[in-house]
Amino acid sequence: MTQKTHGKVFLVGAGCGPADLITLRGLRVLASADAVVYDALMDADLLQMARPDAEKIPAGKRSGHHSMPQGEINALLIGLASQGKTVCRLKGGDPFVFGRGGEEAEALSQAGIPFEEVPGVTSAVAIPAAAGIPVTHRGVSRSFHVITAHTAGTADGLPENLEKLAGLDGTLVFLMGLKNLPRIAGRLQSAGMPPETPAAVCGAQTVRGTLADIAERAKAVAPPAVIVIGGSAGVELHQGSGRLAGVTVGLTGTAEFRARTRQAFAEEGANTLDVQRSGIVPCCTPEQLTAAIEEMPDWIVFTSPNGVQTFFSLLRRTQTDLRRFSGTHFAAVGPRTAQILMEHGFRADLIPERHDTASLGKALAGACRGTVLLASARECSPAPRLALEQAGVRCRTLALYHTEFFPPEAAAVDYLVFGSAGGVKAYFSAGGTAPRKAVVCIGPVTAREAAGHARVLTATDTLASSLAQAVLGDLT
Repeated sequence: MTQKTHGKVFLVGAGCGPADLITLRGLRVLASADAVVYDALMDADLLQMARPDAEKIPAGKRSGHHSMPQGEINALLIGLASQGKTVCRLKGGDPFVFGRGGEEAEALSQAGIPFEEVPGVTSAVAIPAAAGIPVTHRGVSRSFHVITAHTAGTADGLPENLEKLAGLDGTLVFLMGLKNLPRIAGRLQSAGMPPETPAAVCGAQTVRGTLADIAERAKAVAPPAVIVIGGSAGVELHQGSGRLAGVTVGLTGTAEFRARTRQAFAEEGANTLDVQRSGIVPCCTPEQLTAAIEEMPDWIVFTSPNGVQTFFSLLRRTQTDLRRFSGTHFAAVGPRTAQILMEHGFRADLIPERHDTASLGKALAGACRGTVLLASARECSPAPRLALEQAGVRCRTLALYHTEFFPPEAAAVDYLVFGSAGGVKAYFSAGGTAPRKAVVCIGPVTAREAAGHARVLTATDTLASSLAQAVLGDLT
């Protein structure tokens, strides 16, 4: 008799906030899973870290918008694992902190499906921390208590032991309760908690006050948000320093580009917001790559870091022996592309002095002999190809990926960063608004595209630090 083999389900905490708050273990599971069942309250960039061929199924729940009942989610996980698949159940925050991960674990156990919980950073800690509020602080709060502010089975939907919480010395952290804040504050005061107790609401913006006035102060805050009540809610641990303190920078582009740019601006003290996301969608198969290098070119040219990553990801799937490239030269449009190329073990033989496709084309036309393979995005500028053809150099093109742009999010920012002309076009054609001060661009092609929409600053090269330097120069 053949024994039935099940797959396995990993209940993975995605963390709360930026995609890079996921743990290394969670990221490894996500990157290797056959199927990803994901929630709504998580950074959408995480899906870019899954395998391109992985099945991706939304099962997210937001307040008032339940897209899939819990019973159906349980059945879905069991069904996928019963097909022998490795399943990443990607949940915001931590699966076992009001994430209903326990219910999913019980259902899997009863069905005989192997599972594992991978902890995540809970919003009860991460969201207050992002606002500069520690949930415990020496001399202020020696404990913290996490409470759901939306309790099933009670007459008013509030926790049944709310009055008892008023007598605790530690910090009270309420999740999923913004609409109930007036009643929470009122009942805590009625139970004896002093009206002057510090309180804060932390979400897309942070509002501070006291137990007596926090409900009124936080009227304009949109969910989701975390409510913090207690002495530590009055603690402010933001440095508030740096040459760009008080400046808000809007970020666009892929998860990798925004992460690098966010770090560069954060190091200077700027506040950053993700205004428009884009994703990389492979449009080249391993078989197409194999055919492209069957006759090994003398030069392989990369016009973006994403092209390098996609090329070598496909190459691993073809099981190509890298010694085949021993006689091949490599060119990169700029230092970041060259850096990624070096991480894969190949040094760029050519980087143009100016880091744009037009300059790359001119440099290639003067340096290349033999055949050239241009490995780039599907929507890449034709400048390198035209320059090579004009110089009589035999050139082939390989479209590795195309960029998918998501709708822009409404945000008031001082500066808005773009890494490509396509990103500028997608943003403004979708109704994106201009920044208060200027658009900051990588390269002259991107700058020309943006010139019709706002004042433009152009970075000196493709490094994220140069974007921050452009803004610093504008303010001095």
